[in-house]
Amino acid sequence: MVPHLTTALSGPLLELERRFLDASAQIERWLRGQWLEHTPPFYSSVDLRNSGFKLAPVDTNLFPGGFNNLNPAFLPLCVQAAMSAIEKFCPAAKNLLLIPENHTRNTFYLQNVVQIAAILRQAGLDVRIGSLLPDLTGPTPVELPGGQQLLLEPLVRHGNRLGVADFEPCAILLNNDLSAGIPAILQGLDEQVVLPPVHAGWAVRRKSNHFAAYDQVANDFARETGIDPWRINPAFSVCRSVDFHSRQGEECLAANVAAVLDIVGEKYREYAIDETPYVVVKADAGTYGMGVMTVRSVDEVIALNRKQRNKMSVVKEGLAVSEVLIQEGVHSCETVNEAVAEPVVYMIDRYVVGGFYRVHTERGKDENLNAPGMHFEPLAFETGCNLPDYRCGDPDAPPNRFYAYGVVARLACLAAAVELERTASAAN
Repeated sequence: MVPHLTTALSGPLLELERRFLDASAQIERWLRGQWLEHTPPFYSSVDLRNSGFKLAPVDTNLFPGGFNNLNPAFLPLCVQAAMSAIEKFCPAAKNLLLIPENHTRNTFYLQNVVQIAAILRQAGLDVRIGSLLPDLTGPTPVELPGGQQLLLEPLVRHGNRLGVADFEPCAILLNNDLSAGIPAILQGLDEQVVLPPVHAGWAVRRKSNHFAAYDQVANDFARETGIDPWRINPAFSVCRSVDFHSRQGEECLAANVAAVLDIVGEKYREYAIDETPYVVVKADAGTYGMGVMTVRSVDEVIALNRKQRNKMSVVKEGLAVSEVLIQEGVHSCETVNEAVAEPVVYMIDRYVVGGFYRVHTERGKDENLNAPGMHFEPLAFETGCNLPDYRCGDPDAPPNRFYAYGVVARLACLAAAVELERTASAAN
């Protein structure tokens, strides 16, 4: 299924996409050079927003939880990419321990875990699932729809090595974002490869660090390709020491919202864009679309009611929000069956392995779609994001349109690599 791209089919983004297509050989060479200098995370997913005049990442997840939503046709790509990733980190790997989130009642998430394990097994690894659940005392099977079963096992620590009963893994793959902190059992595992490293979890990671790295990547890429970096890069700012309940940091928040809105407004005037600028205020650490609000004016920040303040005060695991990212909002012109949609691109290592559309029937083009009521269109990407079809001569053909998604998503993946390098020393 190709989404109905109203603005993109006739607007300036067509020119941007054509520029990507025309420069694809140059782009691929540049990216190849970057990967010689930076090691990509084991896997990642990137939320993109396509406004018709701008195509930019708005979130990069280093513990992707939607592999069950990918088109099954891309399984061979996933397996090949996983083989490449494993060869980098642990070439002789035979056993791998996969540690998921503690969402034992979320069957959609557990189907994702089953899919990750299946990919790794087809890459030649023996895989066991070790759980951080504190009350897990023995191997526990979990029945899933379609007859699938997941076996969760309690973790066993011996010195500086971690495994499960009678299983000694070379590598440990986290699919748990460590929002609640880095548990003691995962600390000091200096004899095993942990992927991604524990400082990639939300106990340490900050979105502002990621987008600072992306800022550098986008500027370098823009110089290479001769485009305005704003076309692929959302402006942002950050506020520390915020307390929504006591209204602490309100002046900082208002000033930064005004500053980002001014930057966006100036760009809209430069490109004669007839849209209302807005920003998204989100917790600087955290996921699942929690601690997120859309703001179109400074007055809205000052006038937050109690319900809104409560919503912004906590994120996953009940953690209090004290740092927020103020990010330029990117309108989404993409719709699937007349509902607003945004592409989500999945990567293993540096390779695009598929994607889907996050769709929300009750949200507008300037709102967060990662919210209750969303659904996914798993078959949206019928073709790859990295193989344009030059012969067809149609820039709107799915392979060509999706190529732009793959380019920007890989830029975000590169930024994640740079981010992890920068934060590694601080985490140790």
